[in-house]
Amino acid sequence: MNDPYRPLTATQVLDLYFIENRSRVLDIASFLDRIDRYAGANEARAEYRYQAFMKTLRLLVESPGERTRAIQLALSDPTSKPLDSAVGLKAWGAWEGAPHEGN
Repeated sequence: MNDPYRPLTATQVLDLYFIENRSRVLDIASFLDRIDRYAGANEARAEYRYQAFMKTLRLLVESPGERTRAIQLALSDPTSKPLDSAVGLKAWGAWEGAPHEGN
């Protein structure tokens, strides 16, 4: 009888999740190709979200064992002082690196 709570081996994880994650990598490649094809590509590449995204891709390769933590930290606002108000602000998914107006 198989124990349903038995930990998987690394090879089993690879077998189970390879195709799913192959698709994700192709989605990322398509996203970057679209940016390259459209007008304003140079401006988009200079934008902080693009720069943060590219940093996360480097972290995938350079941070074995700590990828999730390193990427979460790379995209997060490291400041601890709360904003005076978040009214009118949007979440962009990456930290711009500068305080927002009103703070």
